[in-house]
Amino acid sequence: MSDNNQRTIVVGGGMSGLTAAVYLARAGHDVLLLEKNKECGGLLSSFSRDGFTFDAGARAILNAGIVRPMLKELEIELEMVDSPVSIGVENDVINLDVETILDDYRHLLERLYPESISDIEKIISKIERSFKDMAILYGIDNPYFRDMKKDRSFLLKEVLPWMGKFMFALRRMNKNNEPVESHLEKLTSNQSLIDIIAQHFFRETPTAFALGYFYTYTDYRYPRGGTGELPRAMVRKILELNGEIKTETEIIEVNPSEKTVRASDGNTYSFDHLIWSADLKTLYRILDTNGLDEDVTHEISERKESLLSKRGCESVYTMFVGVDMPLESFRSISNGHFFYTPLKTGLNETHTSELDSLIENFDSVPKKQVLQWLDRYFQLTTYEISIPALRNPELSPEGKTGLVISTLFEYDLIKKIKDALWYDEFRAEVENRMLDNLSNSIYPGLKDKVVFKASSTPLSIESVVGSSEGAIVGWSYKSPVPVVSELRKMGSAVKTPIPDVYQAGQWAYSPAGLPTAILTGWHAAQNAMKAKR
Repeated sequence: MSDNNQRTIVVGGGMSGLTAAVYLARAGHDVLLLEKNKECGGLLSSFSRDGFTFDAGARAILNAGIVRPMLKELEIELEMVDSPVSIGVENDVINLDVETILDDYRHLLERLYPESISDIEKIISKIERSFKDMAILYGIDNPYFRDMKKDRSFLLKEVLPWMGKFMFALRRMNKNNEPVESHLEKLTSNQSLIDIIAQHFFRETPTAFALGYFYTYTDYRYPRGGTGELPRAMVRKILELNGEIKTETEIIEVNPSEKTVRASDGNTYSFDHLIWSADLKTLYRILDTNGLDEDVTHEISERKESLLSKRGCESVYTMFVGVDMPLESFRSISNGHFFYTPLKTGLNETHTSELDSLIENFDSVPKKQVLQWLDRYFQLTTYEISIPALRNPELSPEGKTGLVISTLFEYDLIKKIKDALWYDEFRAEVENRMLDNLSNSIYPGLKDKVVFKASSTPLSIESVVGSSEGAIVGWSYKSPVPVVSELRKMGSAVKTPIPDVYQAGQWAYSPAGLPTAILTGWHAAQNAMKAKR
């Protein structure tokens, strides 16, 4: 311990910060994790109300060859069950199975768009290629979370044969980075078909990442008590390893020359190394560069300007609903993780030029026009519906069911609505439209059975999690991202121009998600350990 008595502070208790902290503590380092909320977890959390358990962040956990081996390496016991996915459009629902997923999806599209069968074949062929590449990437336990010195059999029989396939898959994926919408336009002129596929994803998501998501649908897992059980288990392990955690501690200043961070309560904490796992724009806004060399300050200034000029990806609007309907009513329709689109028409201009015009001209747009746009949007959008009790019946009261209903939503629109002082009215309008559309389609009578409802907006996410623009997957794809975006360079994604400061989490690497949050947290911890040595 005497060789490792330098202190590393980790700011941000999401999965990247928890990963960094647990690996530092495991190596015997003096680590302090600071989290602004009462509990850790960030975008991965669960809460209970009236006997219902809801997932406030991610609806399931993507294993990706990372989560299970990480938990095993850390000796964390966490019971997880499979979390099968369903996809539905109008009255046609398919339950995805790893063996038949692409055939089932092709048949679904053919039933919806019989006039575009030849185009659908081309699209499915592209999805199959991305599916296979993603299967290679996630197909074995990530070597970072296995002891390669002790497990020579794993190294020789699995890792070495895998490496060549891995490099070829990466090369193909890096060549396939155009926005998914424009890629699909090369394969079909059927705009509804393009929309019904593309609106599963954030606008202008890179094609390889988007189409590869069909593999991830088969790789979801669910902790029996809700997704929040994973960060809770990580917290327990950090404390067990003598790491320190302080919650309800919001950092409002970082001074790298003095190696201190200052909290909103006035307390100051000293560090030798800092891992910033919170909102990256916030770091550069609260950074005090006094005392740093001029060339370092200049580099930091350029980096700050680049980051602050960029925006987070689209956010989500989420409604939490308790209904007086038994689980069987929902089990007969879909699995517990369900992507559903009420109409096959597709969003098209509703989610692009119409939305952009609405935001740009908001001050001169009457409220009635905004509500008319809402009508169209919620009829045509794709909903992500999570039913926790279909994975574990104990997560809702007997005879009742809890649903988490989400859809992509633009931060700028709801920010303008709040500034116009009709935020609460707007939330009620959105909730009614979500319930109306689901009651009139896949869940007849749902609205009449509601026991309670509550909702979270992009502004809620920004406030609670501290994520710029309420983003849940880091940077927007609509302009070049200002961070590393090649998987083979992820190790360098955690470096910053700020002395002894590393970054991790959804803002450190793109495209972002739970697997990359964990990996950047791990890489940041390794860099801090190396610097100490």
